[in-house]
Amino acid sequence: MPTNTQPHTYKRILLKLSGESLMGSQDYGIDSLRVNQYADEIIAVAKSGIQVAVVIGGGNIYRGMQAAGNGIDRVQGDHMGMLATMINSLALQSAMEAKGYKTRLMSAIKMEQVAEPFIRRRAVRHLEKGRIVIFGAGTGNPYFTTDTAASLRAIEIEADVILKGTRVDGIYTADPEKDKTATKYDRISFTEVYEKGLNVMDLTAFTLCNENKLPIIIFDMNKPGNLGRLMKGEQVGTLVEF
Repeated sequence: MPTNTQPHTYKRILLKLSGESLMGSQDYGIDSLRVNQYADEIIAVAKSGIQVAVVIGGGNIYRGMQAAGNGIDRVQGDHMGMLATMINSLALQSAMEAKGYKTRLMSAIKMEQVAEPFIRRRAVRHLEKGRIVIFGAGTGNPYFTTDTAASLRAIEIEADVILKGTRVDGIYTADPEKDKTATKYDRISFTEVYEKGLNVMDLTAFTLCNENKLPIIIFDMNKPGNLGRLMKGEQVGTLVEF
């Protein structure tokens, strides 16, 4: 069982990671150094007493939407993408369990030899017991992104917040990689994001959060220590609130 050693703001969080983030400095695939960095940071948060669930994308391996442009049926491509998320989820699970922390991987599509099926009550019970829960295979349905899966699972398990780890340190007035005059928001409302047309999540995922009053924090997961600082209440990234 985790010990509550650090002050924190949230009781239960859902961390959304992109598949591309697992590539590290590589062009594709999984960088073991990046996976281990993530595992260390997630475990540290869990040991502080916060219940942690994770959703990982599959873009470092396969993207269903891109597959449609290559002549592959969109539904088939999305199913391939779901399997890619399971590969990433297994990699993160392996890294965390190698460090001695108990985890559970739950899949939205049946694969009993690999992972538990997603059952909401069981997921909540795992979290209450201090296990890190990874949700794989998206929503189990084509045409939905892993951002939408993260929003849906966070609502289902009654998480306090979605933390979206990206390669940028928050939401900006414009793309900071293209516009050097862009400035970062520390806080912004859902309404402002809609009105300004800012890119936070896909619209389905973002609307789910808005309708269910679930705040989102966009932050740079690749900067060591950011996740821990965020959980201690420090100003990290951008909070999307009501």
